[in-house]
Amino acid sequence: MIAGVDEAGRGPVIGPMVIAGVQAKDQNIFRQIQVKDSKKLSKKRRTFLADQIKQIAAKIEFIVINASDIDDMRKVMTMNEIEVHGFTKIIKKLKPDQCFVDAADVNSDRFGSNISAQLPKKIEIISKHKADDIYPIVSAASIIAKTIRDKEIEKISKKLGKKLNKPLGSGYPSDPITQQYMHAWVKKYKKLPPNTRKSWKTAQRIYEQQIRKTLNDF
Repeated sequence: MIAGVDEAGRGPVIGPMVIAGVQAKDQNIFRQIQVKDSKKLSKKRRTFLADQIKQIAAKIEFIVINASDIDDMRKVMTMNEIEVHGFTKIIKKLKPDQCFVDAADVNSDRFGSNISAQLPKKIEIISKHKADDIYPIVSAASIIAKTIRDKEIEKISKKLGKKLNKPLGSGYPSDPITQQYMHAWVKKYKKLPPNTRKSWKTAQRIYEQQIRKTLNDF
């Protein structure tokens, strides 16, 4: 059996990171349904492909690491180490003979070695940058991770929308809609929104700017 593992949501300031793994006897089954890196697909296409992947994969595993857990883990670990920990968890559940992973580290070999160090020696790890573009089974994992994260963001958006009637956006720091939402929330509630990664510099900057502005208005 082979597997592919990838994440969605490493960089956002709001929402979780999802790590997903997909297992199959042969990754050509995913090539046949024309999977590709989830970032290159529309939300509608991702959802359609995710349903197909669920039907043909031998096994699928995923974990959702929420914002507060990421903040807690970052006190003692880097984001790369958090990913190694999460990828390892998924691979241990899948127990493949060979696993392809999308490397989060600038050094792809190091990322693979760090995962291998926590696994039984019989599992072969192939770690590559842009693995979600190279290997169909990693593309499949990428699609599963992204669709799960999309659903998580929808839940968060719906919940927060009851307290502040503005669009949340994607949750990414570069998204002006997300930035505007955070500014408006801090202005109204004098704290960061729930599900915010408080350890992110963007979150700290927005909070400080808005609180300073509020104080200056007095």
